Amino acid sequence: MQPLKFSLNHMVAPSMTAFELLDAAKALGLKAVELRNDVQHNSVTELENARAIGARAEELDIEILSINALYPFNIWNEERAEAAENLAQLASACGAKGLVMCPLNDGAYKATDAQKAAGLLEALTAIKPILEKYNLKGFVEPLGFPISSLRLKQDAVAAIKALDAEDRFGLVHDTFHHQGAAETEFFPQHTGLVHISGVEDVAISFNDMLDGHRVLVGPKDRLGNVGQIRALLAGGYSGYISFEPFSSEVTGLAEPLVALEQSIRYISQRLDAA
Repeated sequence: MQPLKFSLNHMVAPSMTAFELLDAAKALGLKAVELRNDVQHNSVTELENARAIGARAEELDIEILSINALYPFNIWNEERAEAAENLAQLASACGAKGLVMCPLNDGAYKATDAQKAAGLLEALTAIKPILEKYNLKGFVEPLGFPISSLRLKQDAVAAIKALDAEDRFGLVHDTFHHQGAAETEFFPQHTGLVHISGVEDVAISFNDMLDGHRVLVGPKDRLGNVGQIRALLAGGYSGYISFEPFSSEVTGLAEPLVALEQSIRYISQRLDAA
Protein backbone atom coordinates (compact mmCIF):
# COMPACT_ATOMS: atom_id res chain seq x y z
CA MET A 1 0.00 0.00 0.00
CA GLN A 2 1.19 3.52 -0.80
CA PRO A 3 2.31 5.83 2.05
CA LEU A 4 -0.16 8.47 3.25
CA LYS A 5 0.40 12.02 2.04
CA PHE A 6 -2.03 14.51 3.57
CA SER A 7 -2.59 18.08 2.42
CA LEU A 8 -4.75 21.05 3.39
CA ASN A 9 -7.46 22.47 1.18
CA HIS A 10 -7.97 26.15 2.07
CA MET A 11 -11.55 25.27 3.06
CA VAL A 12 -10.21 23.80 6.33
CA ALA A 13 -9.65 27.36 7.52
CA PRO A 14 -11.04 29.92 5.07
CA SER A 15 -10.41 32.75 7.55
CA MET A 16 -6.65 32.15 7.16
CA THR A 17 -4.71 33.94 4.46
CA ALA A 18 -2.94 31.72 1.95
CA PHE A 19 0.32 32.50 3.75
CA GLU A 20 -1.18 31.39 7.08
CA LEU A 21 -2.41 28.20 5.40
CA LEU A 22 1.13 27.46 4.25
CA ASP A 23 2.39 28.04 7.80
CA ALA A 24 -0.33 25.71 9.14
CA ALA A 25 0.71 22.97 6.73
CA LYS A 26 4.33 23.41 7.81
CA ALA A 27 3.35 23.24 11.48
CA LEU A 28 1.53 19.95 10.84
CA GLY A 29 4.47 18.52 8.93
CA LEU A 30 2.49 18.42 5.67
CA LYS A 31 4.02 19.05 2.26
CA ALA A 32 1.11 20.40 0.20
CA VAL A 33 -1.89 22.72 0.12
CA GLU A 34 -4.76 23.56 -2.22
CA LEU A 35 -5.75 27.19 -2.72
CA ARG A 36 -9.21 28.48 -3.62
CA ASN A 37 -10.93 31.31 -5.47
CA ASP A 38 -14.06 31.20 -3.27
CA VAL A 39 -12.83 32.05 0.25
CA GLN A 40 -13.78 35.73 0.12
CA HIS A 41 -10.85 38.11 0.71
CA ASN A 42 -8.43 35.18 1.13
CA SER A 43 -9.10 33.94 -2.40
CA VAL A 44 -6.32 33.86 -4.98
CA THR A 45 -7.43 36.45 -7.51
CA GLU A 46 -4.40 38.68 -8.24
CA LEU A 47 -1.25 37.69 -10.11
CA GLU A 48 1.12 39.61 -7.83
CA ASN A 49 -0.38 37.95 -4.76
CA ALA A 50 -0.22 34.54 -6.46
CA ARG A 51 3.49 35.01 -7.19
CA ALA A 52 4.15 35.98 -3.56
CA ILE A 53 2.25 32.90 -2.33
CA GLY A 54 4.23 30.71 -4.70
CA ALA A 55 7.54 32.18 -3.49
CA ARG A 56 6.57 31.55 0.15
CA ALA A 57 5.52 27.98 -0.66
CA GLU A 58 8.89 27.38 -2.29
CA GLU A 59 10.67 28.75 0.79
CA LEU A 60 8.74 26.35 3.01
CA ASP A 61 9.17 23.45 0.56
CA ILE A 62 5.40 23.06 0.25
CA GLU A 63 3.70 22.07 -2.99
CA ILE A 64 0.64 23.97 -4.23
CA LEU A 65 -1.54 21.28 -5.73
CA SER A 66 -4.33 23.33 -7.26
CA ILE A 67 -6.55 26.34 -7.30
CA ASN A 68 -10.14 25.29 -6.67
CA ALA A 69 -12.22 25.81 -8.82
CA LEU A 70 -13.32 26.53 -12.36
CA TYR A 71 -17.12 26.41 -12.14
CA PRO A 72 -19.22 25.37 -13.96
CA PHE A 73 -16.51 24.09 -16.27
CA ASN A 74 -18.83 21.90 -18.38
CA ILE A 75 -21.04 24.79 -19.54
CA TRP A 76 -18.64 26.21 -22.09
CA ASN A 77 -18.97 29.78 -23.38
CA GLU A 78 -16.89 32.96 -23.71
CA GLU A 79 -17.25 33.73 -20.02
CA ARG A 80 -15.96 30.28 -19.07
CA ALA A 81 -13.08 30.55 -21.53
CA GLU A 82 -12.03 33.84 -19.96
CA ALA A 83 -12.37 32.40 -16.44
CA ALA A 84 -10.29 29.34 -17.41
CA GLU A 85 -7.53 31.53 -18.84
CA ASN A 86 -7.48 33.77 -15.76
CA LEU A 87 -7.44 30.84 -13.34
CA ALA A 88 -4.70 29.11 -15.32
CA GLN A 89 -2.60 32.30 -15.16
CA LEU A 90 -3.04 32.45 -11.38
CA ALA A 91 -2.23 28.76 -10.97
CA SER A 92 0.91 29.15 -13.04
CA ALA A 93 1.94 32.28 -11.12
CA CYS A 94 1.78 30.52 -7.75
CA GLY A 95 3.39 27.33 -9.06
CA ALA A 96 0.29 25.15 -8.71
CA LYS A 97 0.18 21.79 -10.44
CA GLY A 98 -3.34 22.25 -11.78
CA LEU A 99 -6.92 23.46 -11.61
CA VAL A 100 -9.87 21.77 -9.96
CA MET A 101 -12.86 21.81 -12.34
CA CYS A 102 -16.40 21.39 -11.00
CA PRO A 103 -19.55 20.77 -13.08
CA LEU A 104 -22.81 22.68 -12.95
CA ASN A 105 -24.86 21.78 -9.90
CA ASP A 106 -28.29 23.30 -10.53
CA GLY A 107 -31.71 21.69 -10.36
CA ALA A 108 -33.00 24.04 -13.06
CA TYR A 109 -30.62 22.51 -15.62
CA LYS A 110 -32.64 19.94 -17.60
CA ALA A 111 -30.25 18.75 -20.31
CA THR A 112 -30.46 15.16 -21.54
CA ASP A 113 -27.66 12.68 -20.84
CA ALA A 114 -26.50 13.06 -24.45
CA GLN A 115 -26.41 16.86 -24.13
CA LYS A 116 -24.47 16.60 -20.87
CA ALA A 117 -21.95 14.23 -22.48
CA ALA A 118 -21.54 16.55 -25.47
CA GLY A 119 -21.08 19.56 -23.21
CA LEU A 120 -18.44 17.73 -21.20
CA LEU A 121 -16.48 16.81 -24.32
CA GLU A 122 -16.75 20.36 -25.69
CA ALA A 123 -15.45 21.82 -22.43
CA LEU A 124 -12.54 19.40 -22.03
CA THR A 125 -11.55 19.95 -25.67
CA ALA A 126 -11.52 23.73 -25.15
CA ILE A 127 -9.75 23.64 -21.77
CA LYS A 128 -6.98 21.28 -22.89
CA PRO A 129 -4.93 23.85 -24.88
CA ILE A 130 -5.23 26.35 -22.01
CA LEU A 131 -3.83 23.77 -19.60
CA GLU A 132 -1.07 22.90 -22.08
CA LYS A 133 -0.14 26.57 -22.48
CA TYR A 134 0.50 26.87 -18.74
CA ASN A 135 1.69 23.27 -18.21
CA LEU A 136 -1.15 22.47 -15.79
CA LYS A 137 -3.30 19.45 -15.04
CA GLY A 138 -7.08 19.62 -15.08
CA PHE A 139 -8.60 17.86 -12.06
CA VAL A 140 -12.20 16.97 -12.94
CA GLU A 141 -14.39 16.67 -9.83
CA PRO A 142 -17.76 14.99 -10.40
CA LEU A 143 -20.28 16.19 -7.80
CA GLY A 144 -22.43 13.47 -6.28
CA PHE A 145 -25.49 15.61 -5.62
CA PRO A 146 -28.69 14.37 -7.33
CA ILE A 147 -28.94 17.64 -9.30
CA SER A 148 -25.32 17.53 -10.51
CA SER A 149 -24.75 17.65 -14.28
CA LEU A 150 -21.73 15.32 -13.90
CA ARG A 151 -22.31 12.90 -11.06
CA LEU A 152 -20.19 9.86 -11.90
CA LYS A 153 -16.44 9.52 -12.26
CA GLN A 154 -16.97 6.86 -14.92
CA ASP A 155 -18.51 9.50 -17.21
CA ALA A 156 -15.54 11.81 -16.69
CA VAL A 157 -13.09 8.98 -17.40
CA ALA A 158 -14.97 8.05 -20.60
CA ALA A 159 -14.74 11.65 -21.86
CA ILE A 160 -11.04 11.96 -20.97
CA LYS A 161 -10.29 8.67 -22.74
CA ALA A 162 -12.31 9.73 -25.79
CA LEU A 163 -9.98 12.72 -26.13
CA ASP A 164 -6.88 10.61 -25.44
CA ALA A 165 -6.06 13.20 -22.79
CA GLU A 166 -5.14 11.13 -19.73
CA ASP A 167 -1.82 13.00 -19.54
CA ARG A 168 -3.61 16.35 -19.12
CA PHE A 169 -6.70 15.47 -17.07
CA GLY A 170 -7.22 13.47 -13.91
CA LEU A 171 -10.06 12.87 -11.48
CA VAL A 172 -10.70 14.34 -8.09
CA HIS A 173 -11.96 11.47 -5.96
CA ASP A 174 -14.01 13.22 -3.30
CA THR A 175 -15.12 10.78 -0.60
CA PHE A 176 -18.28 12.80 0.09
CA HIS A 177 -19.30 12.88 -3.58
CA HIS A 178 -18.32 9.24 -4.17
CA GLN A 179 -20.75 8.18 -1.43
CA GLY A 180 -23.41 10.70 -2.49
CA ALA A 181 -23.38 9.41 -6.07
CA ALA A 182 -23.52 5.79 -4.84
CA GLU A 183 -20.65 5.04 -7.21
CA THR A 184 -18.88 1.80 -6.39
CA GLU A 185 -16.04 1.84 -8.91
CA PHE A 186 -12.70 3.40 -8.01
CA PHE A 187 -10.39 4.81 -10.66
CA PRO A 188 -7.04 5.07 -8.83
CA GLN A 189 -5.02 5.11 -12.05
CA HIS A 190 -7.02 8.11 -13.29
CA THR A 191 -7.10 9.93 -9.95
CA GLY A 192 -4.93 13.02 -9.56
CA LEU A 193 -6.24 14.30 -6.25
CA VAL A 194 -8.33 13.05 -3.33
CA HIS A 195 -10.61 15.21 -1.17
CA ILE A 196 -11.76 13.87 2.18
CA SER A 197 -14.42 14.97 4.64
CA GLY A 198 -16.77 13.15 6.98
CA VAL A 199 -20.49 13.21 7.63
CA GLU A 200 -21.64 12.27 11.13
CA ASP A 201 -25.28 13.41 11.22
CA VAL A 202 -27.30 10.18 11.37
CA ALA A 203 -30.53 11.95 10.44
CA ILE A 204 -29.30 12.84 6.93
CA SER A 205 -29.67 10.48 3.98
CA PHE A 206 -26.84 10.30 1.48
CA ASN A 207 -29.13 11.88 -1.13
CA ASP A 208 -29.77 14.84 1.17
CA MET A 209 -26.17 15.49 2.25
CA LEU A 210 -24.96 19.02 1.62
CA ASP A 211 -21.56 20.69 1.88
CA GLY A 212 -22.59 22.15 5.23
CA HIS A 213 -22.66 18.64 6.71
CA ARG A 214 -19.00 17.97 5.89
CA VAL A 215 -16.72 17.74 8.92
CA LEU A 216 -13.29 16.21 9.56
CA VAL A 217 -12.98 12.43 9.42
CA GLY A 218 -13.33 10.76 12.82
CA PRO A 219 -14.81 7.68 14.53
CA LYS A 220 -18.42 8.66 13.75
CA ASP A 221 -17.87 9.07 10.01
CA ARG A 222 -20.67 7.60 7.85
CA LEU A 223 -18.95 7.98 4.48
CA GLY A 224 -16.48 5.13 4.81
CA ASN A 225 -13.50 7.42 4.30
CA VAL A 226 -10.97 4.94 5.64
CA GLY A 227 -12.26 2.20 3.34
CA GLN A 228 -12.25 4.55 0.34
CA ILE A 229 -8.69 5.69 1.05
CA ARG A 230 -7.60 2.07 1.52
CA ALA A 231 -9.11 1.08 -1.85
CA LEU A 232 -7.41 3.98 -3.65
CA LEU A 233 -4.00 3.26 -2.10
CA ALA A 234 -4.33 -0.46 -2.78
CA GLY A 235 -5.14 0.38 -6.41
CA GLY A 236 -1.92 2.34 -6.77
CA TYR A 237 -2.94 5.92 -6.00
CA SER A 238 0.15 7.69 -4.66
CA GLY A 239 -0.95 11.34 -4.60
CA TYR A 240 -2.19 13.64 -1.88
CA ILE A 241 -5.23 13.22 0.35
CA SER A 242 -6.59 16.69 0.97
CA PHE A 243 -8.83 17.70 3.88
CA GLU A 244 -11.88 19.57 2.53
CA PRO A 245 -14.55 20.11 5.22
CA PHE A 246 -17.21 22.77 4.71
CA SER A 247 -19.14 22.67 7.98
CA SER A 248 -18.90 25.78 10.15
CA GLU A 249 -18.12 23.35 12.99
CA VAL A 250 -14.69 23.05 11.37
CA THR A 251 -14.23 26.24 9.36
CA GLY A 252 -15.05 28.33 12.43
CA LEU A 253 -12.60 26.60 14.78
CA ALA A 254 -10.22 28.87 16.68
CA GLU A 255 -7.61 26.08 16.75
CA PRO A 256 -8.10 24.03 13.55
CA LEU A 257 -4.64 22.46 13.74
CA VAL A 258 -5.58 20.50 16.87
CA ALA A 259 -8.64 19.01 15.15
CA LEU A 260 -6.65 18.29 11.98
CA GLU A 261 -3.95 16.49 13.96
CA GLN A 262 -6.63 14.33 15.59
CA SER A 263 -8.14 13.44 12.21
CA ILE A 264 -4.73 12.64 10.70
CA ARG A 265 -3.98 10.39 13.67
CA TYR A 266 -7.36 8.65 13.48
CA ILE A 267 -7.11 7.90 9.75
CA SER A 268 -3.47 6.78 9.99
CA GLN A 269 -4.16 4.46 12.92
CA ARG A 270 -7.20 2.91 11.23
CA LEU A 271 -5.25 2.24 8.05
CA ASP A 272 -2.32 0.80 10.00
CA ALA A 273 -4.70 -1.49 11.88
CA ALA A 274 -6.11 -2.99 8.70
